[in-house]
Amino acid sequence: MIVAEDSAILRQGLVRLLADEGFDVPAHCGEAGPLLALVDRHRPDAVLLDIRMPPTHTDEGLRAAAAIRARHPRTGILLLSQYVETTATVRALADDGRGFGYLLKERVADAEELGRSLHRVAAGETVVDPDVVAHLMAGARAAQALAELTGRERDVLALMAQGRSNQAIAQALVIGAKTVESHVRSIFTKLGIDADAQDNRRVLAVLAYLRDS
Repeated sequence: MIVAEDSAILRQGLVRLLADEGFDVPAHCGEAGPLLALVDRHRPDAVLLDIRMPPTHTDEGLRAAAAIRARHPRTGILLLSQYVETTATVRALADDGRGFGYLLKERVADAEELGRSLHRVAAGETVVDPDVVAHLMAGARAAQALAELTGRERDVLALMAQGRSNQAIAQALVIGAKTVESHVRSIFTKLGIDADAQDNRRVLAVLAYLRDS
C-alpha cells in the first residue's frame, strides 16, 4: 500500500492507521510527482491518494491515478478527497472496473471502514461514496429515474454504491435479506439495468448507467 496525501499530519495518521489494520505501507509521499516511480518500485496492491495535490492543488492526484492505471492495471486505486469530482478522468477510472474507489474524507467513519474499502479495491472491486453517485446522477434521465426511487431504495442504492453485498445491506439497514433483494430488483427495474448482476458487477452496472445518462 502506498499513500499520497499532501497534508503531512493526515498522511502520517493514515500510514499509522493502515499499519494498525495490518497493511504494509512501504512508501508514502506528499506530492503526486514521485508517486508513479514509487508504484513502479514497490508494486503495491493498491494506492490511496488525494485528488488535489501540489503544486496547483487541482487534479494532480487524478492524473497520477490515470497514469498508474495505464502502467499498472492490476493496482487498485482509492481516491480519498474532501471534494466531489465528476470529471471524465473519474468516470473513466470508475468505468474501467479494475479496482477503483472514491471516498469522501468527512464520511469515512473509522480505520476499519477504510481498511475494508482498501481490501475491496485491492481485490478488484468498486467502492463509491453515495454523494459521488448523487453528483454523477445529475443527468436529466438519471435524475428522473432517481426521483422514482423510494427513500428506502435510495438507502439501498447508496450502500450498493459502496460495494456492499445484500447481506451487508440488510445488516446496515436492519431489514431482512429478502427485503433487500426486493429493493434491488425494484431499483434496477427503475434504472433500466440488469437486475441479475451480483456484488461488484452491480456497482459497475450502476456506474455504467450513470455514464450513459
